[in-house]
Amino acid sequence: MDNDVSAGSTTSILGQLALGLTLLAFGLGHTEVIDGVTAADSVSLATYVGGIALFVAGLFAFRDHDAFTGTAFSALGALWFTWGVSADATLSANAAGLFLLLFALVALSLTLGASGASQLTRGAYGLLFVAMLLLAIGQFGDSEGLAKVGGWFAAAAGALAWYSATAALAHWPTALPRRAAGRGVTATG
Repeated sequence: MDNDVSAGSTTSILGQLALGLTLLAFGLGHTEVIDGVTAADSVSLATYVGGIALFVAGLFAFRDHDAFTGTAFSALGALWFTWGVSADATLSANAAGLFLLLFALVALSLTLGASGASQLTRGAYGLLFVAMLLLAIGQFGDSEGLAKVGGWFAAAAGALAWYSATAALAHWPTALPRRAAGRGVTATG
């Protein structure tokens, strides 16, 4: 069994926590599973934790010569900050859908570019892509049902990002166990 226990850098852990908490609040708000809580209630968290803290974590990653993490956290921080500060603006459904679609494209780029990252990181970015795509389509089509499904995908992405950070802090396994290639094949040969 491959446990791939990684301590992770402080910058990466901070960024994963910020992303995880923001996505959990944003996603659960869209699902409306908690009575009286909507996505609009996550604006402050998105602005300061998802926006500013994530952007700063990205800058620290660049300082540490980690281009992928720096790009990911800075781009996501800028996007969360933009979403947070524009939440009170009056936008058409198509303008909101376009913003979410652009957000989905950033998440797709991160998913495809995360080949050297952990399975949890790739999974979180992949789920974020699906969430933003569903939310964008929901905005374009005025579908509350798609928004709720997109919210669940965002919450799942947040849970993966949060677990990734927690696992790094607690030295928990971060990789899925691998099965042998076929009958009679052992892990050692």
